[in-house]
Amino acid sequence: MIETGLEAMLAALQELLTLQHMSFLAAGVLLGLLIGVIPGLGGLAGLSLVLPFIYGMEPTLALALMIGMIAPTTTSDTFPAVLLGIPGTAGSQATVVDGFPLSKKGEAARVLSASFVASMVGGIVGALTLTAAIVLAMPLIRMIGFAEQMLLIILALGMIGVLSGGNLLAGLAACCAGLLLGTVGTAPATGGARLHLGNAYLSDGFPLIVIGLGLFALPEIHDLLRKRAAISERPVLGAGRLRGLADALRYRWLILRCSLIGSLLGALPGLGGSVIDWITYGHVVQSSRDRSQFGKGDIRGVIAPESANNAKEGGALVPTLLFGIPGSGTMAILLGGLILIGIEPGAGLVTHDLDITYLIIWSLALANVIGALICILASTYIARLTTVPFILIAPVILALIVFAAGQASRSIGDLAVLFAFGIIGLFFKQQNWSRPALLIGFVLSTQLETTVYQTIQIYGFGFFERTQSQVLIALIVLSLVSSVVAMRRIRKEATGDEARAGLSWVAGVAGLLALAVFVLINVQNQRFLGKVFPVAVAWALVGFVALHILDRLRKVRTWHGLDLADLGAWLRVMVPLLSLIASVYVLGVALGLLAFTAVFLWRVARVNPLIAALAGAGTAALPMVLGYLLSLRFPQGLANQYFALPAMLGG
Repeated sequence: MIETGLEAMLAALQELLTLQHMSFLAAGVLLGLLIGVIPGLGGLAGLSLVLPFIYGMEPTLALALMIGMIAPTTTSDTFPAVLLGIPGTAGSQATVVDGFPLSKKGEAARVLSASFVASMVGGIVGALTLTAAIVLAMPLIRMIGFAEQMLLIILALGMIGVLSGGNLLAGLAACCAGLLLGTVGTAPATGGARLHLGNAYLSDGFPLIVIGLGLFALPEIHDLLRKRAAISERPVLGAGRLRGLADALRYRWLILRCSLIGSLLGALPGLGGSVIDWITYGHVVQSSRDRSQFGKGDIRGVIAPESANNAKEGGALVPTLLFGIPGSGTMAILLGGLILIGIEPGAGLVTHDLDITYLIIWSLALANVIGALICILASTYIARLTTVPFILIAPVILALIVFAAGQASRSIGDLAVLFAFGIIGLFFKQQNWSRPALLIGFVLSTQLETTVYQTIQIYGFGFFERTQSQVLIALIVLSLVSSVVAMRRIRKEATGDEARAGLSWVAGVAGLLALAVFVLINVQNQRFLGKVFPVAVAWALVGFVALHILDRLRKVRTWHGLDLADLGAWLRVMVPLLSLIASVYVLGVALGLLAFTAVFLWRVARVNPLIAALAGAGTAALPMVLGYLLSLRFPQGLANQYFALPAMLGG
């Protein structure tokens, strides 16, 4: 067996170092880096792009192209997350929390450099995890049943306390609201439609990428437009790249720890990248003594999720290659690609085709190294984007957000949801309520509801007797105790932010209560299994909101009415966004982006009309080119009803 293994390793190494394999791997890496930079696309879209080209290709070269593309996508998505406050993919939402505030302080180069080193190490750890899985991990993975998946989700929800600061009750209420929003669509237990009010768009629920963009990207754009300055508060970036490398070395054990967490959780089918990132983010907050800068700009809050983000890809390959069970949506596309080129995942892959398995592992590790090195070398120059006056790049960023949101379901409804959650995100930020808590609740809602039903049906309450379940329950208890202790310490150090209340706070708690009442009324016609989960969460939301109201009223010192300055600041973002959505609705995506960008730069930023028109044309070129390459269908504008537009213009 050892001899066979050595022969397989030598054969894989010989193939890896050939010029053809390295060329296709490098081509995949460059494509993956480009895909990751564009918000809303991600590895799934990239794999969908290359699949038509691999048919009939030499299997090892097709593998190089696909693995090379997957590996760096979760590396380059850090660029928009850190520089623009826009999650490049769903898995980079946790990176925004601390990465973007550091970027605004003029430390973008430092953050990017540290995150890319963390990503590289995470990718290598993920590849090593996949290597170990060939021999060791299969029994461990088989021990993880529905009960353990449910407890892992509850563990992720237990992180809400540390993500809510001293405002624990509001954070729990926000989490419940997210859980309820996640129940819109189809009930997992019955398959029946639920809470969509007869709207076909909502039959599949709210798109995750749209909610992430609305909650995190738009509030940051609001702040920057309000200041009418550059993203960075410091015009000089300095030697941030070297400082970032020093940060990565200083927190090397944190990188290794979070990489191991990411690779192990990535091996569990169904746990997405956004869940794993938030788990590791919560872990670093809980395990840190000084938590004062988390959410305001702490480099550890970037390193932890970025290392786990890349490591999870190696972990997700474990069930994909060994059992033929895709560990994520991207792995599902990869599984189809493997079958397309004649490679059958399963036990035979690690017995008869062990050389192919090692080739995949080493290609993954090498692609992560190549991608990270390219990003590190380019980070200082790309970070200079943050020194440009924001009003000049605001229309382009808004256009990118609308383009990314429109790829969720390619319906005009995506843009309406983006606008609605942008308002919610602005409100949550103003009230200092936890946006991550809302997002985590939404992400985990369907998975939690499904695993609860599966656990009860298969194990009953006997899952408490399972050793692996008992270990996870102990971790959950420790997490909750840590959250309560952290909350008490933060509340003691608070500066009296809760001593004020006003109409906006009243509107917020009224909105949460209205959501609970809406759910309680509209699920009454559901079968028992279709309504028990949303009803339980709705009553929990009512309870947490009531406790939050009592807590706030006990401490409030002053009341204030509607702040016209805040209202004006809200309108400064929402009016341009609404104008952009209206332009896209009337003219279609390409022409709408062109018209909005040109007019905004000309009338608001006071740019020369010719330059504004050229910038608008360049902005519109992005969806046109991507639409042609990926055969994308964009939301149809009203102009399509009256004019025969070319396909590249949305016709």
